[in-house]
Amino acid sequence: MSGASINAGDRRIGARPAGFWRDLMSVAGRALRAIPREPAALIPALIVPLFFFIVNVGALADISSFAGVDDFEAFQLPVAIVFAVTGISRASALVTDIQSGYFDRLLVSPVSRYSLLLGLMAADLVLVMALCVPVLVLGFILGVGFATGPLGILAFLLLSGLWGLAFTGFPYAIALRTGNPAAVNSSFILFFPFAFLTTTFLPQEALTGWLATVADYNPVTYLLAGLRALISSGWVLADLLPAIGAVALVGAVSFYLAFSALRARVRGS
Repeated sequence: MSGASINAGDRRIGARPAGFWRDLMSVAGRALRAIPREPAALIPALIVPLFFFIVNVGALADISSFAGVDDFEAFQLPVAIVFAVTGISRASALVTDIQSGYFDRLLVSPVSRYSLLLGLMAADLVLVMALCVPVLVLGFILGVGFATGPLGILAFLLLSGLWGLAFTGFPYAIALRTGNPAAVNSSFILFFPFAFLTTTFLPQEALTGWLATVADYNPVTYLLAGLRALISSGWVLADLLPAIGAVALVGAVSFYLAFSALRARVRGS
């Protein structure tokens, strides 16, 4: 067989790109199908925020009025939601794929490189918004209502989901840079300064000293203010726009780190 015939045969049997969107849906679908098979990773993500919500409301509701908080359940609901959605990602599964060699096999296929990460992130967005629902239901049972109505509930879910998505870039960056499951599992530690050096338990005007200064620069402060506005105040742009900006800022930083790590791993493969 001549060289020309071989080349023609190669062209006939070679894999062709399926397209970015189909690749993205394939990666996202695989990630979503794997979630029910990993209850050990999902159950704590749901139990922890519910536990803290119940404990905080039960322990602090009686003294919250001294800090100027009239409805402590409504004040704490966004905190529980942020705990539910932050750090939830398929980064540990990505590490497994890297260690097993599956990720490298994907890289020799015509799959879109960006879809390998964006597909996982799309699955994460679906998951974190689903995790919001039980926390919201508990809030409704405790009497929390939305001043913004049903549309405000949808906006609340979307803003919460986008925050969870924005934060996923950090564990993915660690997964791609290190390929180490222990490093990925410890990435949630990055969230603790965001979670507690802010208006978790007190409104911003009640904070003093260095904590008030740190809270002024903490993006979670503005996220919580926006979520609380949807519950208690209405469509207050002075609260909602900074919340959207905080999500965008964290997302820009984390996505830059994640996709830089992806490009580095692709070059090194």
